[in-house]
Amino acid sequence: MTAGSDSVLELLPMVFADPMEALARAERVLETGPPPLHASVAHQVIGIWQRDFGDLRIALRHLRRARDLAARAESAEREADVLATLGVALVHAGRTRQGLTAFERGVARGTGHTRARVLYRRAYVWWVLGRHREALEDVRRAISVLRQADDVIWTARALTLRATVHLALGAVDRADADFTAAERLWETTGQEHDKADAVESRGLAAFRSGDIPAALRLLDEAEERYAKLGTPTFMLNIRRCEVLMAAGLAPEALAEADAAIATLDGIGGQSTRKAELLLAAARAARSAGDAHTAIARAAVAVRLFAAQRRAWWETHARLVLIEARVATGRGSGRLVADTAAVAERLASFGSPAAPEASLLAGRIALGLGWTADAERHLALAARSRHAGPPLARMTGWAAQALRARAAGSGRGVLEACRRGLDVLDDHRMTLGASELRARATAQGAELAALAQQASLARGGPRRLLEWSERWRATVLSAPPTRPPADPALLSGLTAFREIAARAEAARVEGRPVPALEREQRRLEREIRSRTHHMRGDASGDGRRFDTARLLARLGDTTLVELAVLAGRVQVLLCGQGRVRRFEGGALAQALTEAEHVQAGLRRLAHPGAEGRLPVVEAAGRRLEELLLGGAVRRLGGGPVVIVPPGALHRVPWALLPALRERVLSVSPSAGSWLRARETEAPPGGRHVFVRGPGLATGGAEVPEAAGRYGTATVLEQADARVPRVLRELDGAALAHLAAHGTFRADSPMFSSLRMADGPLIVHDFERLDRSPYRIVLSSCDTARLASVGADELLGLVTALLPLGTAGVVASSAPVNDAAVVPLMLALHKGLDAGLSLAEALRDARAALPGDAVHQATGWAFAAFGAA
Repeated sequence: MTAGSDSVLELLPMVFADPMEALARAERVLETGPPPLHASVAHQVIGIWQRDFGDLRIALRHLRRARDLAARAESAEREADVLATLGVALVHAGRTRQGLTAFERGVARGTGHTRARVLYRRAYVWWVLGRHREALEDVRRAISVLRQADDVIWTARALTLRATVHLALGAVDRADADFTAAERLWETTGQEHDKADAVESRGLAAFRSGDIPAALRLLDEAEERYAKLGTPTFMLNIRRCEVLMAAGLAPEALAEADAAIATLDGIGGQSTRKAELLLAAARAARSAGDAHTAIARAAVAVRLFAAQRRAWWETHARLVLIEARVATGRGSGRLVADTAAVAERLASFGSPAAPEASLLAGRIALGLGWTADAERHLALAARSRHAGPPLARMTGWAAQALRARAAGSGRGVLEACRRGLDVLDDHRMTLGASELRARATAQGAELAALAQQASLARGGPRRLLEWSERWRATVLSAPPTRPPADPALLSGLTAFREIAARAEAARVEGRPVPALEREQRRLEREIRSRTHHMRGDASGDGRRFDTARLLARLGDTTLVELAVLAGRVQVLLCGQGRVRRFEGGALAQALTEAEHVQAGLRRLAHPGAEGRLPVVEAAGRRLEELLLGGAVRRLGGGPVVIVPPGALHRVPWALLPALRERVLSVSPSAGSWLRARETEAPPGGRHVFVRGPGLATGGAEVPEAAGRYGTATVLEQADARVPRVLRELDGAALAHLAAHGTFRADSPMFSSLRMADGPLIVHDFERLDRSPYRIVLSSCDTARLASVGADELLGLVTALLPLGTAGVVASSAPVNDAAVVPLMLALHKGLDAGLSLAEALRDARAALPGDAVHQATGWAFAAFGAA
């Protein structure tokens, strides 16, 4: 072999070290009219680049040309190597039979070291096809020879592949050992693309072991490496979709999968990758509750996998297709049989998804009343409850709970639900970001509902209260992990504020803002991504909800917890040493009335809508009957705490006739109220008042209200910048923030208050060591929250409660700015006299003028917590 030959052969490893440079050099080689052997290598390099990063049709043309040139050069080893590359491309193009034939010829033509490389690539193809046993056999044979030949690059590739196959079979420990060994080898090479692939693979391993923050961090790192190389990331897209779904971010996963499909179609990319992306999109759509999109994506994926002879993948796609059809309300004996067949086939593949399929078959059978069939399928699914990753164990406990319910064992249902939710509790607390913790609870929604139904059937109001609390507002049970002193995160937050402020100014001036909005969205994605990398460092407050402790702390206060079972409101009245249950109305009706009330309050925020007042008051009376039922006559004469489910968080409770004259507060859960009640005020008693820009009244209440407290700190104009505001808020006894509020239903952690230098967002509040003991938010919509997960709420108020804030006053509806001023002045008069937030707000409402605008303003505000 000449020196020139050596130079050309160097292009093959270069295609995975510096793909663009390898492509350019290969094209230059072909321009020189090289001999067949050199031309074969150049065409192979171009074929590999097009196969992995470009157009698969072009790739096949170059690889067939490379094969023919190798045969003309009479180099059996060269021909075997090209046949292996061609075989991979043919399989990715969906031509499985032709691809496997190419591998047979490649194995026959190659010897020794070359044959080992061919076997490695065939093992990869077996993995693509879902034939894991064949993959392990070929890669085992390859590793033995590659190690003997001291071929570091190909040994590392083979170890990475074997680890990936182990992950598909659920053998996480074996996979981790191989990934670690491969990574040590990669560090000795200059194979930058392979190194990025190793980081991506470590992300997959972290996910399989249950560490979602680490998985997201590693996948983001891999994407950054790929971006520097200018290579597409379709496999990474697929893996990140899986992690995002496990984190409760299904809409984001669906958007990522669909965007990748569009990119792949645009370059004529691999048919195999398209099928996998369609499967990822189908799973994401199903998780997001979009059954029809899931059916459409899964049906195409099934057809593609079948045409590609990929039985393992086809079976997984069929499972998603069935799940989506069941979600549309379908159920039949044929569907039970189809699901059972899918479960059996998944089990034969060694797939971790087999219990999920058995659980689905059991659910469908239960719906048809086929108890014997249901028991058989559920028993299979229940075997997974003692081992495997958290979500697989939860599948097992859900199956066990359904078995117990079918057998009439309420005690068995509660025990299975308790064990399953304990697993999810442990999993949630590995997550540092509040958003991920909240969204992860969706995985426990079925278990929580089964437990509540069993509690209701057993007739004990206390037990129903305990289970209502077991999975309500859990994100508030422990402070979120404090964002790290990450320079990139802090820089991103600063840049986000600047861009958001510029975009807002442009909108006010009527200038176009698309470029600014695009940059704002990019920065939001970057901030979310970095916060999702945080790993949990808390284990909750170490105490389960204690009904006796709650009743002892209530005194003359009555706590009203609303639970929803089978679409109806259950009212749990806690006080005077006992818990009583009353029946409310249908949740759907209550939600309709609540929407009418919100629309009415929006109208009443503007003068001239006085005629709407009787309509709003009538809706308030109907809401009272639906939400409180017979409990309204048993409220007693003391303060009242309302604990609504997430779906009812926007109800203006002070509008309900029985609550208008009450000392009234609202809490996301009884447990969070109890923690707020037991939170002590910070020493020093600092008072902070902030006036943001652009308020219609200029925050007119601030000077007079601040004057009541003597040494209060007032931040306004240039002083009301986010860094300064955060420093002053940290550890304050009372904070009053008069600033425009913006609620982001699409991304609640970016809900904000406008400061002089841009928005103060929820992520900023989470950087406080301790948020103010009491907070008054005097602007519109500051109490609006997003309902996510099982029964969680995300927004400004819920960000503050776990951080040391014991009480918040905020508005759940748009309000009249001028009418807010007298309400706030009266509120601070009460606080200065030593009243609680709820007491001061009750008196402030009574002190308002009796016109419709002022009444509506008073109803829109609520006191949250217990301070």
